[in-house]
Amino acid sequence: MAAGFQIGVIGSLALSVASSVSIVLCNKALISTLGFPFATTLTSWHLMVTFCTLHVAQRLRFFEPKAIDGQTVILFGLLNGTSIGLLNLSLGFNSIGFYQMTKLAIIPFTVLLETIFLKKRFSESIKLSLLVLLLGVGIASVTDLKLNLLGSILSGLAIATTCVGQILTNTIQKRLKVSSTQLLYQSAPYQAAILFASGPFVDQLLTNRSVFAHKYSATVLGFIVLSCLIAVSVNFSTFLVIGTTSPVTYQVLGHLKTCLVLSFGYTLLHDPFTLRNILGILIAIFGMALYSYFSVREGKKKSANDALPVSQLL
Repeated sequence: MAAGFQIGVIGSLALSVASSVSIVLCNKALISTLGFPFATTLTSWHLMVTFCTLHVAQRLRFFEPKAIDGQTVILFGLLNGTSIGLLNLSLGFNSIGFYQMTKLAIIPFTVLLETIFLKKRFSESIKLSLLVLLLGVGIASVTDLKLNLLGSILSGLAIATTCVGQILTNTIQKRLKVSSTQLLYQSAPYQAAILFASGPFVDQLLTNRSVFAHKYSATVLGFIVLSCLIAVSVNFSTFLVIGTTSPVTYQVLGHLKTCLVLSFGYTLLHDPFTLRNILGILIAIFGMALYSYFSVREGKKKSANDALPVSQLL
């Protein structure tokens, strides 16, 4: 059974990495090359397609739906939808460098919140490996750091909602004994609803263009459909990874994706790549290796309930 669980975790991590890197490359082509900059609205379409796909899967009995307290699901869905919108606004009102710092800050804040409210313990070895990882990703991806009050407030709210949302994703699945599929099926409509309602306004604010006035060519529509299909896998694997491991591990995995996207961007799209990028990626990979090593070592010393259930894995 333990071997089967490990295979399932490895599979969920691999699916998350593959689908996330794919959707970043697809969306980069859609936004940068084809001139479709409406990221928040696009995310609402992702979530609607995800819900429709899961609804069909449920009707075909690929999984059994499980009732979850309505208030819990609604608040959870709205919180996750809000965090996506705030991250997009943070990117729009901050420099790229400050936005990357915002994403880096999610790991230490998640550790802090889990330590305070869930009484989780993270060893000094784990904290050191996370520090090395964050240092590497920072070197590789953070450039300019321009501060402004509104952007800083939006970044703070984005960090808070993202951390709480990911901790709840893990906590709800374990405490209510629901699968990642069941939780995503229940919450996706509410995530989609808040982004569907706010997305056009957020995108108008950030781009000074209307998603309704955009001219949709066959190529743009094709990439939108492809992006939505890949998003089904992204959304499913996100809930699966957080549910089977932990929010911190999911964030570590996210920074692995950042390194891969930078590498693929240079290899496939010929993006600028410097010695600093290479050094940062190597340091980040070393930090991930340390995180995996210490997690596995500590996992062998603790019971399954007390261990930080992490990757053997990355």
